Amino acid sequence: MVDVGRARRLSKRIGTIVASAIEFEIKDPPLAFVTITDTKVTGDLHDATVYYTVRGVTLDDDPDYAGAAAALERAKGTLRTRVGAGTGVRFTPTLTFALDKVPETSQKMEELLARARAADAELARVREGAKPAGEADPYRVSGVEEATGGADDDTDEWDAEESVDRDRPED
Repeated sequence: MVDVGRARRLSKRIGTIVASAIEFEIKDPPLAFVTITDTKVTGDLHDATVYYTVRGVTLDDDPDYAGAAAALERAKGTLRTRVGAGTGVRFTPTLTFALDKVPETSQKMEELLARARAADAELARVREGAKPAGEADPYRVSGVEEATGGADDDTDEWDAEESVDRDRPED
């Protein structure tokens, strides 16, 4: 049976160990810009997927995804050794590295939201001085409802006796 709490704790511990090893122990230049974002462990605790993202050297610079992936593959054995020593589990999980697309997706969503806000602002600006075409309430029938005091209330009521009389066959 799968212990979800244990898997969650182990994945958190693996993420911490891998992140600190990348930051302090492994001296590979492409790994300097790698950030560990999340870790998932399978139910049998034999496989771990480590999600990472790569930032550029400057804000205008594109990140080196290929270089970071190659550096993580080179460091996979060392990182697995560190995970085994740091977790103390019987079987050290195999590590798989996956590029986390959440930052890029959230940036695209922010751009779409900014465009929608700009379109809403433009629509509000255009709508400021606009007047409706025709009357304010085009569905109002003037004179008829005001004279009678509204709709005819007797037409909406259901008369049980009349419906029973209509349903009976004539003799």
